[in-house]
Amino acid sequence: VQLVESGGGLVQPGGSLRLSCAASGFTKDDYATAWFRQAPGKEREGVSCIRRSDGSTFYADSVKGRFTISRDNAKNTVYLQINSLKPDDTAAYYCAAGPACVLFGGLLRFDVDYWGQGTQVTVSS
Repeated sequence: VQLVESGGGLVQPGGSLRLSCAASGFTKDDYATAWFRQAPGKEREGVSCIRRSDGSTFYADSVKGRFTISRDNAKNTVYLQINSLKPDDTAAYYCAAGPACVLFGGLLRFDVDYWGQGTQVTVSS
């Protein structure tokens, strides 16, 4: 199983980015894909999740309203659209695959079976 992220880069505050996570090697269709981010000196944070089966989406409270997760099952790709970027969004963004999306107390809980290698997002003027 392989997850490959792309789409990161340097963007000015207020700008937008779309991250992609291309998956390969899965032998089952019923799984979920989540996006995490990790800023320097901080713990990795789950930000969004989508179920492959029905497209249900889940967002951590910290990003709700600015982040949109979507999927293209034909391409085995999950996207994360990030709008109104802020310097606090600067982080390495990782996608991950696992069995289910769970939100608890506004936080995303996700048991990770596979990680991608990450893509860097830097928000700076």
